[in-house]
Amino acid sequence: MARQSRQADASRIKSILTALQRTYPRAHCELRYSNPLELLIATILSAQCTDARVNEVTRTLFQRYRTAADYAEAPLSELEEAIRPTGFYRNKARNIQACCRALVEKHGGQVPRTMEELTALDGVGRKTANVVLGNAFGINEGIVVDTHVRRVAQRLGLTRQTNPDKIEQELMQQVPRDLWTQFSHWLIWHGRRRCYARKPDCPHCELRQWCPSAGKV
Repeated sequence: MARQSRQADASRIKSILTALQRTYPRAHCELRYSNPLELLIATILSAQCTDARVNEVTRTLFQRYRTAADYAEAPLSELEEAIRPTGFYRNKARNIQACCRALVEKHGGQVPRTMEELTALDGVGRKTANVVLGNAFGINEGIVVDTHVRRVAQRLGLTRQTNPDKIEQELMQQVPRDLWTQFSHWLIWHGRRRCYARKPDCPHCELRQWCPSAGKV
């Protein structure tokens, strides 16, 4: 029975992944960036802020600050004002400056390509590191767990955990590694376009037949 249950779970996961890929073939990171540093800064700014608002801010921010040294050497008050619309701007500005100073002092001004080095930077946790590694470098080191990924994964019954790190570990055990980055994009897009926090569009959901929460949320 246990073996049959595992096989059924694996089959369901495969069906969900296939449906997500079919529904969102062009799913991608919606933060705008042209290099790893820009993505790192944008991801730090995205905490408690929408990607759309971040993109509005970075349109001018990235023209003013082009290198890690530019951020590190900027007057703190100037940087705070530049990112104010993203919220929590004082804390974000301090983290960005400390992060960029470390990039200059320890990494030659370049964004590192390992989880260990990234998470050693101020303001950078696993979520931010996963965004940068997966999207800027094409390295599948983990799965981004934001509010959309958490909500959709829980509703699909892929996890009962509430802690982002524990959710990530459970999802990593179920999803093939080469799909980790894309899987997070799929769930984020699904959460934004169908599986809303309030009044999810269950009747039209492409995952309805595999979702134990369909019509019950």
